Amino acid sequence: MPLISHPNLIVGLEHGEDAGVYRLRDDLAIIQTVDFFTPVVDEPYLFGQIAVANALSDVYAMGGKPLTALNIVCFPINEMPLSVLREMLAGGLEKMREADVLLVGGHSVDDREIKYGLAVTGVVHPEKVLFNQGAKSGDKLILTKPLGTGIINTAIKAEMVSDEAKEAAINTMKTLNKYAADCVLQVTGVHACTDVTGFGLLGHLYEMIEGSGLSAIIDSKEVPLLPDLQALIETGLVPGGLHRNKDFRLPQVEVKPTCPAWKLEAFFDPQTSGGLLVAVAADKADDLINLLHNAGVNQASVIGQISAAEGEKMVVQ
Repeated sequence: MPLISHPNLIVGLEHGEDAGVYRLRDDLAIIQTVDFFTPVVDEPYLFGQIAVANALSDVYAMGGKPLTALNIVCFPINEMPLSVLREMLAGGLEKMREADVLLVGGHSVDDREIKYGLAVTGVVHPEKVLFNQGAKSGDKLILTKPLGTGIINTAIKAEMVSDEAKEAAINTMKTLNKYAADCVLQVTGVHACTDVTGFGLLGHLYEMIEGSGLSAIIDSKEVPLLPDLQALIETGLVPGGLHRNKDFRLPQVEVKPTCPAWKLEAFFDPQTSGGLLVAVAADKADDLINLLHNAGVNQASVIGQISAAEGEKMVVQ
């Protein structure tokens, strides 16, 4: 499609960034994003929390602060009690309060399939926008949340999930990326940032190096994972999006014998409300990890590094 360019448009559609960014003044830009989806859990209140945490995440990934939000609601008004809608919206509002975001309106339609999310507006300094590209050779890669929500959500729907795995997945999905983003903004030397969502870890990681000639080396032992993933993957209980992600990105991946096959599958798992993936200068990585752990982002880990040695590909070892 013929896109409209403008000198104040800092981020548009061209590079698959997490949100759009438009300069209002030399010291102020707005961030705009939208995200909504069907329920991933049965409990309406929890679903509301997860949907809002997920929708706000893109603003945090761009280095911004979300300010206002509009509800986007699809609900079967004649087929389901309004108490379900009320609980869903209450869960979302609770997360907006936690994020210090103001709900200023929204829109709803009568739909047989429930959907919920937000359109979000945030702010950022035009010179402090974080992009999903720009990683440099030698950078360390930090992931702030464990992988596996897509697989566990599939297992939840099939009623084949342990209480431990379900609770762990819900807790990570409803956790705001605000706390991780606050830490990222305190460290100099952050060269790229994105949130890991529908394209999986390796899909979003390739966006970070695409066109740069650099490679990304992932240490599979260091990637944080949710419980029970090996058993679920080896049972074949995985979402269809995992296979699509793998088919699309596997040509850019070199897999070493040290990476088990089931872990590679997890690295393509489409995440709901996933963590931040950050490329930071090697001499600042420990500082960022310490800040994250002190802020309660306990599973944040250094999972690899950027290298100029391998050519433009992802090496999983």
